[in-house]
Amino acid sequence: MNTKNDVEVIINGKQYTLSGYESSEYLQKIATHINDKYAEFKQEEGYTKLDADMKNILLAINLSDEYYKVQQSVEELQKEKEDLEKEIFNMKHDMIAMKAQLDEREKEVGDLQGEKTEAEHKVIRLETELEGVKAENNATKGKNYGNNQYSGNRRK
Repeated sequence: MNTKNDVEVIINGKQYTLSGYESSEYLQKIATHINDKYAEFKQEEGYTKLDADMKNILLAINLSDEYYKVQQSVEELQKEKEDLEKEIFNMKHDMIAMKAQLDEREKEVGDLQGEKTEAEHKVIRLETELEGVKAENNATKGKNYGNNQYSGNRRK
């Protein structure tokens, strides 16, 4: 459990004791912020003519304004973060779908390469058979040609 800190600070020229569970440094930052606000107000024309209550109300209004603007900014950033998270989710989903498509295409490429290799082997086998058939035909033609000449000579 955190311990409570008491810190002596000066706000608008007066000494106060701030107590809180935050660090001493944090409580000093709060006092510095308030002093900076008072310094800003003192630069404004007419501020010195205001009574103490009005000065305090002006400080409260300005601090509340800062708070709500920061709160609105936080909400906008939170919404932007949520939108970005949704976009990242959708992108991851798209990546997974694309990876599945890529895997499918790679399998198709592998299958087609296998079919191509088979077709190349078949072409080689058919070319070899064709050469063999051509060689047989040439050999048969040679025998037939020789027989035809011989038989033709006999007829004379």
